[in-house]
Amino acid sequence: MTTETISVPEVHCGHCVGSIEGALKPMDGVSEAKVDLDTKSVTVTYDDTVERDVIVKAIEDQGYAVA
Repeated sequence: MTTETISVPEVHCGHCVGSIEGALKPMDGVSEAKVDLDTKSVTVTYDDTVERDVIVKAIEDQGYAVA
């Protein structure tokens, strides 16, 4: 398992949290996704069947830029 914190500077509210976590948590291979509004980041735990680019794309597809 890999745990990575990804900077998402535009997150600022509960809707942001719901959108990003809602996109990541159901993904096969993702065991946890938690947005932190204070640090403007998302911490994702995933296995080796998931590529980082897929996680980033899922975040970007929700309308948020990844730093």
